[in-house]
Amino acid sequence: MDSREIWRRSRDDLVSALAALDFPEEFGDMVASYIGSPKGMGRMISYLRHEKPDKVELIVDEMMAIKSDIDRWRDLKESERANAAYNEVLNYGLDTDDGT
Repeated sequence: MDSREIWRRSRDDLVSALAALDFPEEFGDMVASYIGSPKGMGRMISYLRHEKPDKVELIVDEMMAIKSDIDRWRDLKESERANAAYNEVLNYGLDTDDGT
């Protein structure tokens, strides 16, 4: 299964979980697009099924918290990659092809 199919199935599951709580499909599409990742959508589905929130504000608050966690994780991974590249330069120097 490719990543687009995984994303689509996650979105469909999220829309269904929200529909079970009487929220419109368009709201589910908006939440899925904002979160943006299947794992994040899975977290939101778990929240919806466990807490059964009845207010849009509660769902939006959780959506924003999940997105914030995802963004923090991505920033951390990017920082780790940049740090590894920097350490590589410190340890081995720049690879220049000028023969020096």
